[in-house]
Amino acid sequence: MSIARNPSALPAMGEERRVSALLPIMGVVLVAFLVIGFAMPVLPLHVHDGLGFGTIIVGLVAGSQFAAALISRPMAGSYADRHGGKRAVLVGFGIAIAAGLLYLLSWHFMSETVISVSVLLLGRLLLGVAESYLITGSVNWGFGLVNQKDTGRVIAWVGAAMFGAFALGAPIGAALFDRFGFASIAWATTLAPLVTLLLVLPLRGVAPIARGRQGFASVLRAVWAPGLGSALSSVAFGGITAFVTLLYAERGWAHGWLPYSVFAGVFILARLAFGHLPDRLGGARVAMICLVIEAAGQALLWFAPTPELALVGAGLTGLGYSLVYPSFGVEAMLRVPPEARGLAMGAYTAFLDLALGVSGPLLGLIAAGAGLRSVFLTGAIVGLSAVPIGLLLSRRKIAS
Repeated sequence: MSIARNPSALPAMGEERRVSALLPIMGVVLVAFLVIGFAMPVLPLHVHDGLGFGTIIVGLVAGSQFAAALISRPMAGSYADRHGGKRAVLVGFGIAIAAGLLYLLSWHFMSETVISVSVLLLGRLLLGVAESYLITGSVNWGFGLVNQKDTGRVIAWVGAAMFGAFALGAPIGAALFDRFGFASIAWATTLAPLVTLLLVLPLRGVAPIARGRQGFASVLRAVWAPGLGSALSSVAFGGITAFVTLLYAERGWAHGWLPYSVFAGVFILARLAFGHLPDRLGGARVAMICLVIEAAGQALLWFAPTPELALVGAGLTGLGYSLVYPSFGVEAMLRVPPEARGLAMGAYTAFLDLALGVSGPLLGLIAAGAGLRSVFLTGAIVGLSAVPIGLLLSRRKIAS
């Protein structure tokens, strides 16, 4: 395994060197999260129609990966800090391969539905742990390959690769499932991380910084404010993913998939084009601007009398939300020592995981009581409530 010296004190890098350093990491994330994207549209169909279970079991299988990812974030972050981001990524791929083998075992026992769904549930739990190691390790690895002043760019570009993988993986998974059944998803979940692991092995790693180990509690105290800001902004994302298609159906508008596609497309392009802004202008400042843009998009979705105006709202939401997470992430990383950045990313991302897990059911209750449009008004109001957090972070001195 080739190891590079940690470049926290390197001089400023040129744009070409930044891109060449981060592109392999983005490729790793893209392929890794294709595995998760494959199963997103088909698991509910497989569990409900293929195995014959009700919506409670469907929800349990779908949500188990999120729960495992949330719980394992600190463990993955601590491992990346101690052993380096590349090794954490390799561990993540190993766990993902094990998850794929459990998918295959579940498919083998499809005639014994209880055994099949139980093994599948275990596979989903392992895939959630793998996700933690892959994303936390990739970000930590990226931190080590570029100058410390490029923190926001690393977070933004790695996240863009992850969302791009979800966008690509869902239609590919649906096509595989329609043509070949659940067996194709199980094989893809096994083979994709295996092939990628072999491709990752020759890539350059970065040695971890050998300093005193930080406790999770102290890191959590350092990143809770940026984490809360990111969590509040994510309510809008939860509303878009879960309810915008239903809004289009309720209003009798065609192409209910289009607003999410616009949201995702603008989101990815904005991260790639403007991912450097939090580093250049300051994370808190960029976060506050983006929160206002996101809220404007949500307000348009709430108000929109036509599908065209709703698409503008979806695009503005994607533009605003795109940089909130990396912007608050820059603030989080500024508040921890370099040797604790992996653990800090795990703790910071856990706020986002928790918010996405809680916001869906709560927004569903709001929609049931006040109508679907109220979901987007809620997203605007909750997102704006994070602006004071950005103001607080911009004024708070950071201990050297």
